[in-house]
Amino acid sequence: MSNIFPKSANKLPLQIVIYLVVLVGLATAGVTYYMTPKYTRVGYAPVQPVPYSHALHVGQLGLDCRYCHSNIEQSGYANLPTAQTCMNCHSMVKKDSPLLAVVRKSYETGESVPWVQIHQTPDYVYFNHAVHVNRGVSCVECHGKINEMEVVSHQKSLSMGFCLDCHRNPEAHVREKADIFNLDSPTIATKSGTEAGVKFVHDWKIKPPQSCTGCHR
Repeated sequence: MSNIFPKSANKLPLQIVIYLVVLVGLATAGVTYYMTPKYTRVGYAPVQPVPYSHALHVGQLGLDCRYCHSNIEQSGYANLPTAQTCMNCHSMVKKDSPLLAVVRKSYETGESVPWVQIHQTPDYVYFNHAVHVNRGVSCVECHGKINEMEVVSHQKSLSMGFCLDCHRNPEAHVREKADIFNLDSPTIATKSGTEAGVKFVHDWKIKPPQSCTGCHR
């Protein structure tokens, strides 16, 4: 038997183990790096059933975010607009536009407009929308400059690192209550300095959790 297998074959099991360890390590590193929301979600801009320009409605016409997303200050989830919300204006403005056929059908039948959700957190993450909005976190912090978008796209990674950056330094991200829905407004720290941001966080008793149980319940 010693003539069949050379002595170097004795090292083969160890070489296989080392190879597998390196292979698994590289695969894990690749998945960890490239399968994060930064790569899988950022830039996502699905075609919606109704072409809606936030640049026009919000940026030019000055429509408040809460007109369409009416529950964002009370609910843990940001609701999407119903056909009734759209028809409040479009029963008079562009009421016969073919682009609004889906909205008119929804209004007549009671079936929901099949909006495609863009921003969402994994099922294992707890996120309360109202808590953030009511503590000075503007829409722009997580969604980007929605008021300038013809087509809404996923702008921020919304990864765990992204959230922790804000939770660890909330003074750099908060705005005065009057500025929360003004997507062109600067943060308190930008406008009045870091100390003003720190004071706001203290006065409003903003204490975002940094432990695992804060977001994974």
